[in-house]
Amino acid sequence: MAGQEHHYATKLVWTGAEQGPTRDVRSFSREYRIDMEGKAPIRGSSDPAFRGDPALHNPEDLLVAALSACHMLWYLHLCAVKGIEVRAYEDAAEGVMLAEPRNGRFTEVTLRPMVTVAPGSDRERALSLHERAHAECYVANSVNFPVRCEPQIVEAA
Repeated sequence: MAGQEHHYATKLVWTGAEQGPTRDVRSFSREYRIDMEGKAPIRGSSDPAFRGDPALHNPEDLLVAALSACHMLWYLHLCAVKGIEVRAYEDAAEGVMLAEPRNGRFTEVTLRPMVTVAPGSDRERALSLHERAHAECYVANSVNFPVRCEPQIVEAA
């Protein structure tokens, strides 16, 4: 059975052009806008280490956030299927990027989900579902670096 294709379209606009052309590597604006039909635009820039605006999202932030969100969505789905009532979910995800002169790259991302489940829940099963969520996550399956998961499960009071 063949897989079903899903298509995702974005439009990127370099809004920094309004502040002038790329005459000098130190002075041109790195601001951009990502548009997706029917959704709020995302304003971004490069990382401050690369002369970007620290108040705006950068591609590296968005990659870590995409991994975190994909894992969470799969995890919540699996918990619902297995009858585990999740009351709260937070993740303090962190990515490590090695910036080399020619070709920087991410070396790893670590997800640290803190999950609160209903009293009396099977905490071991809730913990084990993180492995399955990781295996199912489309974004994690698309990257070429390790995505680690260090979950914690607590029971609601």
